[in-house]
Amino acid sequence: QVQLVESGGGLVQAGGSLRLSCAASGGTFSVYGMGWFRQAPGKEREFVAHISWSSGSTSYADSVKGRFTISRDNAKNTMYLQMNSLKPEDTAVYYCAAQTGPFPTTSTYDYNYWGQGAQVTVSS
Repeated sequence: QVQLVESGGGLVQAGGSLRLSCAASGGTFSVYGMGWFRQAPGKEREFVAHISWSSGSTSYADSVKGRFTISRDNAKNTMYLQMNSLKPEDTAVYYCAAQTGPFPTTSTYDYNYWGQGAQVTVSS
């Protein structure tokens, strides 16, 4: 079992920045990759970014490309999401998730473990 604990959400004005963290523990040796998803009220959970745990290769949703950066610190078993130039439409609960593989994926169905979620609110 892999446990994921998120931190770093909050309230920020449009154009501001926030950094989310996701600390993993437990069976992290089984993790192929990790991702960030978000869910706004009344909407489905959507893919934001993915990172391969071993290679560090990344992918992003078009809506955040150029503004968000996903990264990881293998020694700390922690993943990050640096969010810059935030917009009101970025307001959502952000979830980190881990997949056991074997390919990068944007589908929620392919992730085995989920964090509890962190609220990000961007005011206009």
